[in-house]
Formats: sequence, structure tokens, C-alpha cells
Amino acid sequence: MSTFLARSLRRVRPLLPAWADFAVMARSPRRDLLAGLTVAIVALPLALGFGVSSGLGAEAGLATAVVAGALAALFGGSNLQVSGPTGAMTVVLVPIVAQYGPGGVLTVGLMAGVLLITLAVLKAGRYIRYIPAPVVEGFTLGIACVIGLQQVPNALGVAQPEGDKVLLVTWRAVGEFVRSPNWTAVALAVGVAAVMLIGARLRPAIPFSIVAVIAATVVAQLFHLDAAAPIGDLPSGLPAPSLAFLDLSALGSLLAPAVAVAALAALESLLSATVADGMTVGQRHDPDRELFGQGIANLAAPLFGGVPATAAIARTAVNVRTGAVSRLAALTHAAVLAVIVFAAAPLVSKIPLAALAGVLLATAVRMVEVGALRAMVRATRSDAIVLVLTAVATLALDLVYAVVIGLVVAGALALRAVADQARMDQIDFTADLPGEHSEEEHALLAEHIVAYRIDGPVFFAGAHRFLLELSEISDVRVVILRMARITTMDATGALVLKDAVEKLNRRGIAVMTSGIRPGQRRALDSVGALDLLRKEGREYATTPEAIAGARAHLHHTGILPPLPGRTATPVKEAASR
Repeated sequence: MSTFLARSLRRVRPLLPAWADFAVMARSPRRDLLAGLTVAIVALPLALGFGVSSGLGAEAGLATAVVAGALAALFGGSNLQVSGPTGAMTVVLVPIVAQYGPGGVLTVGLMAGVLLITLAVLKAGRYIRYIPAPVVEGFTLGIACVIGLQQVPNALGVAQPEGDKVLLVTWRAVGEFVRSPNWTAVALAVGVAAVMLIGARLRPAIPFSIVAVIAATVVAQLFHLDAAAPIGDLPSGLPAPSLAFLDLSALGSLLAPAVAVAALAALESLLSATVADGMTVGQRHDPDRELFGQGIANLAAPLFGGVPATAAIARTAVNVRTGAVSRLAALTHAAVLAVIVFAAAPLVSKIPLAALAGVLLATAVRMVEVGALRAMVRATRSDAIVLVLTAVATLALDLVYAVVIGLVVAGALALRAVADQARMDQIDFTADLPGEHSEEEHALLAEHIVAYRIDGPVFFAGAHRFLLELSEISDVRVVILRMARITTMDATGALVLKDAVEKLNRRGIAVMTSGIRPGQRRALDSVGALDLLRKEGREYATTPEAIAGARAHLHHTGILPPLPGRTATPVKEAASR
């Protein structure tokens, strides 16, 4: 038992916060505090809205932003990540609420936290590095579009239309605005966005988001702009921690939803951290620690009535763009929201929703790196296809589907590119013949023997081409396959090669092989291809030996007269190599 505990501690220790995480907080505390304050102002309406959308109420959204935001910042693997309730998670939670009720959502969050910690201990976070750059860029572009479109109703000053698809909601909002224009809200949103975008170019060090939001709030109050709807009343205080919602008998039925929530939290958090790294210089996240931090956050949030949390790309982007350099900014964001919950709710309730929409519109614009997108599109046609497809899927479907589609298409295109590298070329084997053969015998050999050199990978993506090419060989008695340059071979490639040998043998054509590498033997042996070659004594270590074996076969069949010389020895066992 003690050995197991010691081993577990060794696995967990690298996932815990280190002194360096706290030391970096002292470098630029002013910038981090200002960034955290800005993110808190942006996060407040989002936390309230996502809480309501999930079906658990605004209080649940605030609890998630405060509790999960603080713990994920403390234990996570990114210095810049900001966590809380998100729109993507809300979409997943709505059917869970409908089927299992609020208690089911809290239980799912708890189970998802355990799953995320398990993934962290198993070091599963490193596999995010295998996501291709076009998928990440397309994901970022799609998220920027989603963030911008989500702000359209508040920017236009219309009530939030029904629906869970952002394009449909935006269309309905525009239609409502056309019927009843609210130019006050539009002016506030555009003004705030313009101040942020122009100010960032002129004076990057100044937090223009705070300046613009405060200015918009003051203008709305001084001129009594009733058309600029404010945030409204806020709940005060957080509930006491409790496990009263937990129903052990329901754990089995909630496992599948918990897996979906954990997968989304892991995917969105790791991609968000990757995006944050790309927006900065010198910042790199630890994927396993990020999973661990999200797991801790999701374990704690349900105790306070919070919904499952994940890293929020919109808030993380605001955090980066406003100058954050350490996790102090995310901790400040959580602390400010806690203060707002307990003390400053009346003041914040007066901020116009249109002003906050302007903040996120500007954030969405600044998330799009035009230079990076242009370079990715120009790289290859495959990269352009993957980028555009991922962005469109993010906009039209959701984050999980978008990334899965991007990965599948990128993988398929990569396999096609790798498969296209494999080729089988006919070669002049007579150049390898010893010099004592006469010109007449060279001519006879050339008439009856053909040699092919196989280059590159022979695997499922393109192995069928070899079967087709080999099957079309005619008017020869012996085929020599030079296999020393095959880089990889899977079971499909070995099976295709065996089928080709059998088809040629049935047509009376002998197949000799040379240069089979140790890495290929396992695949060939698993499908019986090696036994087929060894049975006839037709596997050789080198090409000259295979040619000698081909001559011996032709002599045995009476095509060539016997010649003096050493007879080649076929490969009997793998050890003989």
C-alpha cells in the first residue's frame, strides 16, 4: 500500500504548483492587476448569462467564475488562462439539465473533475501537440467569429432571441433590429470597440477596455439613455459548499454525460492554452498541469452550486491583450468577481450590455491574426482546406465537432500525402549481374526477369496500388522485389504483398524478394507472407543473391542452360540476417 501511495505521489507532484509560478507574479503586478480587473468586467455578464442559459441560474454562473476561475488559475498549466462557464459547455449542459435536473449537472461536473485529474496523472495532455496548426488556426478563427456574432443582440440593443445556433440567433437579432432600431446601443457598442482598437494601436499599455466601459456607463447614466439596457440586478453571495446534490445511485447513468463534459473541458482548455501561447512570446503551457487544474476546478465548483467549467478563450484573449504576464491576472479576475458578488453588485448592474458587447467585438477582431492565416492558406492546399473547414464547423456546429472534423480531414490528407510518396519503380537488374555472363544470357535474363524497387511506406492508405501494379505484370517468369527502401509496413501492406505474390504464383510467375528489413518481418510474418516465400526458398538478403536465385529457377525450368558458380542461399530464419 505504501509503495502504491509513493508511486502516486511521484506522479502527482509534477502537477502541483511550483515556486516559480508564484515568483513570476512579482514581476509586473500592476499589469496583472489591471488585466484581471478588465477580464472580470468582461467575464461578469458572461458568467451571469451562461449560468442562466445552463438552467441553473445566474448564481451558478457566478459561483463557477469565482471558484473554478481561482482554482484553475492556481493549479493550471498556463500563466494566462482564464476559466469559467462557457457557451460551448452550456450547449452540452442544457440536455443534461432537462433529463437529470440541476443535481445531475452538479454530479456530472464532479465526475468530469475526477476524469480530468485521471487524464492529467496519465499524462494525456501531451497529445494535444499532435493537433495540426491549421486546425488550431481554424479553431481560433471560428471562435473569433462566434464571439463576435454572440454579441450582436446586445450590440443592437434587442432581446436575446431563442435558439442555440449562433448564426440563427444573429439572424433573428438583425431582423428584430430592423423592425425596431436601437441606435443608442449600436453607438455604445461601436464606440467602445473603436476606442479599444484605436487606443491599442496608439497606446498599447493603457487598458482602454476599462476606460471605454466606464465612459459608456457614465454617458448612459448622465443622459438617461433608457435604450441602453444595463446588466440588471445581481445575486449577492455564494451558497455554502455542500454535497447534498450527490446521488450515488445515478452515477452509472451519468457516466456518459460526464465523459462528454470532461472531453469538452479538456479539448477547449488545451486549445485555449495553445491559442494563448500563440498570442504571446515566451509563454508555454504545461498540458498535463492544465488538465489537473481544470479537474480540481470542476471538483470544487459543484460544491458551491457551480456548473462545469473550462478555459474560456474569449476571457483568455482579453487577459492576454490587456497585458497579463502571470496567473495573478486570472486570480485577480476571480477575486474581483467575488467582491462584486458580495459588495459592488449595485454599481456593476448599471453597466450597459451594449458596452460589454463592444469589448468582446473588439476582442474578437484582435484574436484574428491575419498574417498567420495568410501564411497558412498559402502553405499548401491541404492546409487551406483544413483551416477553412475547421473554422466553418466551429461556426456552424460546435467546438468538439469542429476539432474532430478538422483532425479527421487533416489526418486523411496527411495519409494521402504519405501514401503518394510510396512508389514502385522497375529497375535494370542486369547491372547487378556478375561480369562472367555473356551478352546472350543477359538478353535471356532480361526477357524473363523483371525487378522492382519499392520506396517509401507500404500501408493501408496506398498499398492497394502495389497490388494493382504487380497484378498487371505479364510475359515474365520471375519478379524480383527489392524491399530494402521500404520505410514502414503495416498489416494491410503485408497482406496486399502476400495477395500479389499468390496471384503471380498462380500465373506461373515466381516472386523473389531481397533486403527485407527487421521492422517489416513482424507484419509479413503475421499474415503468413514470410512462410509463403520461405516455402519456395525465395527470400534473399541481397539483390545479387536474389538474381542468382532467379537464374537457378530459370535453369530448373529449362529456360537457361546450367552455368558454373556459387548458388545463393535463401534466408531461412530471421536470425540469419
